[in-house]
Amino acid sequence: MTASSSGQDRKGLVLLLLAAAQFVVVLDASIVNVALPSIGSDLHFSQDDLSWVVNAYVLVFGGFLMLGGRLADLLGRRRIFVIGLLVFGAASLAGGLAQSEGWLITARAVQGLGGALLSPAALSLLTVTFSEGAERNRAMGVWGAVAGSGGAAGVLLGGMLTQWAGWEWVLFVNVPVSALAALFAFRVLPESRTEGDRHFDFAGAVTVTAGLSTLVYALVDANQAGWGSTQTLGLAALAVALLAAFVVIEQRSHAPLIPFSIFRMRTITGANVVALLVAAALFAMFFFISLYMQQVLGYDALKAGISYLPLAFGIIVSAGIASQLVTRLGFKPILVAGLLLSAVGLVWFAQVSPDGSYLGDILFPSIVLAFGLGFAFVPMTIAAVTGVTSEQAGLASGLINTSQQVGGALGLAVLATIANSRTTDVAATGASKAVALTEGFQSAFLAGAGLALLGMVLALVLISGRESRAHAEAAQRGELAPAPVAA
Repeated sequence: MTASSSGQDRKGLVLLLLAAAQFVVVLDASIVNVALPSIGSDLHFSQDDLSWVVNAYVLVFGGFLMLGGRLADLLGRRRIFVIGLLVFGAASLAGGLAQSEGWLITARAVQGLGGALLSPAALSLLTVTFSEGAERNRAMGVWGAVAGSGGAAGVLLGGMLTQWAGWEWVLFVNVPVSALAALFAFRVLPESRTEGDRHFDFAGAVTVTAGLSTLVYALVDANQAGWGSTQTLGLAALAVALLAAFVVIEQRSHAPLIPFSIFRMRTITGANVVALLVAAALFAMFFFISLYMQQVLGYDALKAGISYLPLAFGIIVSAGIASQLVTRLGFKPILVAGLLLSAVGLVWFAQVSPDGSYLGDILFPSIVLAFGLGFAFVPMTIAAVTGVTSEQAGLASGLINTSQQVGGALGLAVLATIANSRTTDVAATGASKAVALTEGFQSAFLAGAGLALLGMVLALVLISGRESRAHAEAAQRGELAPAPVAA
């Protein structure tokens, strides 16, 4: 075996390990959804508190991502990756053993912390392991397939485990995966970190983590507390104040947590803005499709999960195609095409009917949306780490993960409000529950399509076509793309 083939085999193992770990993190955001009724019954949750089984994970995960990315840069990416895996696995075990609602919600919050350490460390390891260009594009194709299909696979696996083994296994399943991944990490993954001054910006870390956590909390609880309530407005104001304090601290720090110079890179800034809108439009989509299948079409959890298979498979296929097209055409045109396809798929979903069928109302729009997701996530992630130095890998990875997480929380909160408001209005006219729910879902899908189209427009405006073309030309020659130009 030649040194070259040995090196490629090792990189293949690195990619497999990182993708498997990321798959578990993405999967866990959705796997508990179909298990919520069983969890509520066994642990005697009130209906209002049940949503916190999901929200506790989202809240901590979104709040600590930037801190996780910076810790990876400073303390070692492999080290933080392994610590994140161990925290995630231990919290999963504790959650599966939970005997009360407080116990389970706490375990889910700690799971979110593990995910916030693990996810940016994994993406930054991928960024520094694979050379920019065709090699990294192929790796990002796998990464995009994992990120995009994880939500759909979570619903499927959650339905199967809940129905066949019990809700506890939607958490227990993470334990062996985390343990094995941590074990192999020391054998497979190279260690890397930022050299030179490794001063830790404690004040910046505290303010950005508190600000993001407060913002995510305000968003995920807005439907229950009310968008105009004192709680929501007060928390939003507090989040803004904390994030403003963070900006001031960063401008004065000699070793900031987030060097704002990175935002002078036009494409990286544009990719993060688009990521927020893409997540807002598409993450909530899994939630509403699942509700439509179970509450309107009458599917049980297992049947609803199996119905997601074409969507998950389509994302995997399209992500592989997208990585090759990015090498040939650049990331910008593929991203724009993906957002347009996503909008088309969401508009198609907005045509669902109370007496709909799987073939016409679920399958065909799922295929269109799957290609939209694959074509959007892969080039968006490539653009978000294009041209960054190895010292900035954790920072860039934390930024794109944070944009997606905050966008997902915002999108679900806003679109759920739109859906619930429309459902209430239609129900007040005397319409049946199925009709009222369906019209609410239709409104949410249309709003999601609008967000996808807005993302497409911003991608056209904010992401540099010159850098996109330079990336493709360099990838075809097997060279590094030129460094991004500051805006």
